[in-house]
Amino acid sequence: METFVFFFSFSALGILYAMNTVPALQQPYVILVIGTAVLVFVFLLYLIVTRGNRPKDVLFFVFAEFSFTCVIDLTSALEYDGFISGFMEFYRKTGEPYLGTAYAIMMCYWDGIAHFIMYLIMISKITESKGYRTLGLFWAGSLCANMSVFIIGIVAGKYGSEIRPAFWLNFLFLLMPLLGALRLFARPKDRPLIGGYNAQHAQSMKLIWRPSDLILVFLLLAAMAFTVLRGLAALDSPVGACTFYVKHYEPYLRDPVGYPRVMMLHMFFYGLPLLGAFVYGLLKPGCTWMSDWTIFFSGAMIQCQWAHIGGSFHPHTQAPFRVPNDVFYHVLAANLLYALTPLLVAFRVRSNPYFFLKIASFPGQTGLPNSEEKDTKYKDK
Repeated sequence: METFVFFFSFSALGILYAMNTVPALQQPYVILVIGTAVLVFVFLLYLIVTRGNRPKDVLFFVFAEFSFTCVIDLTSALEYDGFISGFMEFYRKTGEPYLGTAYAIMMCYWDGIAHFIMYLIMISKITESKGYRTLGLFWAGSLCANMSVFIIGIVAGKYGSEIRPAFWLNFLFLLMPLLGALRLFARPKDRPLIGGYNAQHAQSMKLIWRPSDLILVFLLLAAMAFTVLRGLAALDSPVGACTFYVKHYEPYLRDPVGYPRVMMLHMFFYGLPLLGAFVYGLLKPGCTWMSDWTIFFSGAMIQCQWAHIGGSFHPHTQAPFRVPNDVFYHVLAANLLYALTPLLVAFRVRSNPYFFLKIASFPGQTGLPNSEEKDTKYKDK
């Protein structure tokens, strides 16, 4: 099925080419109608194709539908960067002109490549009746962050006065990952929540004797400080450190397109509490929620930082707002480390989960043999 989805998704190129060559199909409301009709048609097609063996997971249809739109996003990014032509010229004028901004181009690359690969993998897992909860949470975090920054950035930035009817289609791509995240969080975890002797031993160790966790705590605290600095800078704080940072390191935060500012505020109001919660989870034993939320937030952070880093260096960003050449590597290193920190925490939680499990309680003694047996049966699905 994933092979069929892969090849069928490229039929989007034919639709784009036809709309780009027929002037009657390039009117704003016509674009909205065609876009809606195509989404409905693709959904009905997959209903028909799978009628003999209907997938039990409704998210299959979301992934298959969005795979089709991934090709459109990739085409948009490639055409704006000048690698191809003849597909999206009409959309620049009467569809969504803000897709030509550096942030949106990098966002479309992520959707057209990273999300496309995720969809195909998850479709394969569904058709084979295998679990994909971890990858699904990563996708949900990525697309939720993607679309929330994108939609708010359009309205709050300089393109707020150029909203066309096609803009409203974006809300579908915000609603679906939100609903998908709720379904995935509600599903049983891929791994046990209760540990025995190994968990008890891991949780008895102080932070000083867990050097990897100690390093991660310092990285999280540094990420929190970085988040506060850039969040206040996005709010035009007159604090000297904020104005100095924006002027000499990331003038992109003041880009009038709006996306960088919105992303910093997202991280300030939503990311900062989560980073603080992860510090707590590394200090307090038994935080079973760490395995899910670190994955979800990693997806959001990687996507946002990909678009932010690429946008701050992209030639479509006006020269005064690009990262200065003399601090290029400093800014790049700081942003990469910022992006990787939640991912490192997620890897730590999932690779050695005993510190984050609930400890089994046994009457009398700890029940060492049974506890040890539970831990040896632990397997990551």
